[in-house]
Amino acid sequence: MDFPAIYNAGLHEFFSSVKALGQYQIGQRLLIVALYAIFAKLTDLFIDKLLKRLASRTKITGDDLIIEILHRPIYVSIFLLGLLHALIIHPALAPPWNTVLPNLIKTALLLFWWGALLRGLNRLHEVRGADFMRRKHIDKDLLYLIKNVSRVILIFAGIAWILIIWRVDLTPLFASAGIAGIAIALAAKDTMANFFGGISIFADQAYKVGDYIILDSGERGEVIEMGVRSTKIKTRDDVQISIPNSIMANSKIINESAPIPRFRIRIAVGVAYGSDLAKVEHILLDIARDNELLAKTPEPRVRVRAFAESSVNLQLLVWVIDPAQKGLQTHNLLIAIYEAFARHNIVIPFPQRDIHMKTGAGTREQPPVLDERI
Repeated sequence: MDFPAIYNAGLHEFFSSVKALGQYQIGQRLLIVALYAIFAKLTDLFIDKLLKRLASRTKITGDDLIIEILHRPIYVSIFLLGLLHALIIHPALAPPWNTVLPNLIKTALLLFWWGALLRGLNRLHEVRGADFMRRKHIDKDLLYLIKNVSRVILIFAGIAWILIIWRVDLTPLFASAGIAGIAIALAAKDTMANFFGGISIFADQAYKVGDYIILDSGERGEVIEMGVRSTKIKTRDDVQISIPNSIMANSKIINESAPIPRFRIRIAVGVAYGSDLAKVEHILLDIARDNELLAKTPEPRVRVRAFAESSVNLQLLVWVIDPAQKGLQTHNLLIAIYEAFARHNIVIPFPQRDIHMKTGAGTREQPPVLDERI
């Protein structure tokens, strides 16, 4: 075997390859990669040494988390962009490397951000999501649903973007997804209606857990749970009512706890004609002011409403701190008004009926005469 000949042939092939690589500006490409790597490291130091310290000194609670999520993706992306820049400068690489290598870098960049966003979504759920839902009195199931839906959207968007990078025809995929989506929508029409109804209720903030609401049908109760499918309220009879969110989203709802939690109650009072109305007003206001469970502002007030057939009708207007106290305080005020009127000899008119029987000697018996007095 002629080893010198083989050795010389190998050297010739090696130098030919080196010469072929020389036409692709390898040195220039390596210089670009090195510059981007230096810039990525400087960015890493800037975020780690400066931005993190500044964020730790601010009163804003979310900036630390944002920097934590975006720190690593930013400087790694700078380095990957440097590789991409080095691959696409002139002269272009020989096929198929002129498309395969840039697409690999783009895919790696996408996958890196894809994973970072998913991890960030989990971190937001763990750190901020639960606290937000607790403060807004929103059912935790809705938080998990939003998290899972966001994750599915990110996954499908990432897959579609990768296919676009590699120039895969998405028309058959979209057609299949459209048919499947129609089938799912028809099968789960009510479920989807309730889900989007819950989203609209959450967005409008028509009510929240703890609020007292009145439905179109007349039921009144406290909202005890806002779920993905339905809203549950508890009436004053301790009966729980579950109402689909699709119905709640399209119904007229009176929220007694909004925009402020206090609630006004009206106590109707009737006094006999001839009563001293100024004295009656003074008594009613004293009763309201002596009740410690009523709101001090706005102040209670008395209004004359009508001259009825046999009484002067007034209203005592007071505010309770919590709508839950509406029934109890109405009860307490009515008892206090009744006792106060009795002490001050103020007549509360009420219907009365007297029957008079008229009879006499030599006269025909007359039928009873009814005399009604109020």
